[in-house]
Amino acid sequence: MKAVNRQSFVFESKIENMRSVEKFVDEICDYYNVSSTFFGNIIVAITEAVNNAIKHGNNNNPEKRVTINFEYKPNGLSFTIKDEGNGFNYTNIPDPTDPGSSLEDSHRGIFLMKNLADEIHFYNNGSSVELIFYITPVDQSISKLRINELLNITKEVSKRR
Repeated sequence: MKAVNRQSFVFESKIENMRSVEKFVDEICDYYNVSSTFFGNIIVAITEAVNNAIKHGNNNNPEKRVTINFEYKPNGLSFTIKDEGNGFNYTNIPDPTDPGSSLEDSHRGIFLMKNLADEIHFYNNGSSVELIFYITPVDQSISKLRINELLNITKEVSKRR
C-alpha cells in the first residue's frame, strides 16, 4: 500500500461488500502498524457503521452507495461512513443495556461504535458518522529504519565470528 493520509472507498449497498470493507480497513491498519487490540475495536466499529449504512440508511438498495473516507490525523485514525439515506435522530438513541429495551430497537451497533471508538460524530442528519480511534502507531519509516539497524548489527556480529 502506498503512503496514505487520506483515502476513500465507495461501494454498492450490498452486505457481500463487507469483505472489501474489511480489506480496506485491514490495509490501512497494517500500513500504520496498528496493534491487534486497536484493530479489533476499529474493525468492529466500522463494520457496525457500514451495516447500519447499508441496512438502515440505504434500505439495502444496491443502487445506493456507501462511502468510507479515511484520514490520518495527529491524534489517530478517522473513518467517516456516509450513506445516501435521509439520516435519523441520533440525539435520542435508547441504551440497549436498559432492561426495557427490545432487541429490535436496541441500537446495539451505535452502542458498540460509541464504546469502541474514542470519538464519534454524526453529520448530515445522521447519514454520516465519523469514528476516530486514538492510536500511537510506530511510523512505518521508523520501523524500517529499526529493522535495517538490526540487520546491520547482525552483520557486524557475524563478521566477528
